Amino acid sequence: MFKALAVFLLAFSVAAADDQPLNPRLWLEKLNHAMKTLNYQGTVIFMKNGRLDTMKYQHSVDEGVEQERLTTLNSPLREVTRKASEVSCLFKETSQKVINHHPIDSSFIVNLPREVADSDSLYSLSMLGNESVAMLPARIIGIQPKDPFRYPRKIWVDTRYFLPLKVEVYSPDGSILEQVVFTDLQVNGINQANADVIDDKKLHIKHIHATQAEPFENAPFLLKNRPDGFKTIFFIRNSMQESQKAVDHLLVSDGFSSVSVYLEPKEAQGVEGLKTLGSVNSFSRVIDGFQITVLGEVPAKTVEFIADGIILR
Repeated sequence: MFKALAVFLLAFSVAAADDQPLNPRLWLEKLNHAMKTLNYQGTVIFMKNGRLDTMKYQHSVDEGVEQERLTTLNSPLREVTRKASEVSCLFKETSQKVINHHPIDSSFIVNLPREVADSDSLYSLSMLGNESVAMLPARIIGIQPKDPFRYPRKIWVDTRYFLPLKVEVYSPDGSILEQVVFTDLQVNGINQANADVIDDKKLHIKHIHATQAEPFENAPFLLKNRPDGFKTIFFIRNSMQESQKAVDHLLVSDGFSSVSVYLEPKEAQGVEGLKTLGSVNSFSRVIDGFQITVLGEVPAKTVEFIADGIILR
């Protein structure tokens, strides 16, 4: 009898596992949907650029509008909030608030293509097994680039709600460049009444820019070198409030990786060459009195390749 029961339980567990197809694209599509539609919160650790930050995280959706909030647990106390495409940073100890207006919304945890199938020619997706993160079962999704212009990634996806529990970004040699890990996660448990609310009248507020995206045809430069799959996301012309100096900003992305191109009048001494900070690389050059900087969470050869192909119209 016990033998028969064991066989039954084994067969049931196999059947239950078969109910969740091990298709990495399907899992990423479910992840994309869950991140945008569920209310959830937890404690998350960011390990970037050799620094470790522990923060409280909240995600909520109100009438279709997403809002994310990150609150530091240690000094300096600050709170970063994204409401749709508007990102604000509140420095609680100085009562300063900086608001940044962007034409797109971008997750604090992980970015994914709107259509995962669009990345089939750029990345190989695979299921890499099961692990527990924050005492929750997770499936590991491997995201391996098909060329040297992007970083490999892994995402640990919660098997119940399809939320990201852990994200790792790797250098081409396999070392970890960046890590985001939830230490606890609760779904549908957001209590907005517990959030600290500070009257904006008591704050010193600065808007970095408030502008609309323009057609890329209005950009004063062209990209002759662009890795496959990096599409134009937006082009904006920013006016810096202090100096009234125009700074052009072009963002290109393949869904997982993004690169910004900045063009501004050159200062007395221009900046040239490569700089690296953790997973972020930037390459700068001067063209006809203009300073150009290409910056992104991509390998060094990617920003250098794009920068070398920039010409003025």
